[in-house]
Amino acid sequence: MSTDTNQSVGAVAARFGLDPDTVRYYERRGILPEPSRDAAGRRRYSNEDVHLIEVLLRLRETGMPLADIASFTRLVANDPDGVPERLALLREHRERILAKRCQLESALALIDRKIEDYARRST
Repeated sequence: MSTDTNQSVGAVAARFGLDPDTVRYYERRGILPEPSRDAAGRRRYSNEDVHLIEVLLRLRETGMPLADIASFTRLVANDPDGVPERLALLREHRERILAKRCQLESALALIDRKIEDYARRST
């Protein structure tokens, strides 16, 4: 992680392969917390902000709905040391991921059987 505690929206967006407008959109929707601003009004992100953004993007990659991510963000903002609600949210999401993984493994097994079948037929 960068040690820069005063990163611009462009630098943060580039770090995660996002367009700066995507970061701003997530902020407007309450999915990302509003960052601090410099004297000119430009967004500035601390290491803690960047870490939270990384967590939220990983949750999104795993299919967590944006409404749940926004809830997670609010929970962090309201009580940075409070864990039970965030823990419950993450456990529920983990169960959804495990169920999806099971579905994907089943689908992959079917595809593998079809590949084997077609490979035998083509020789």
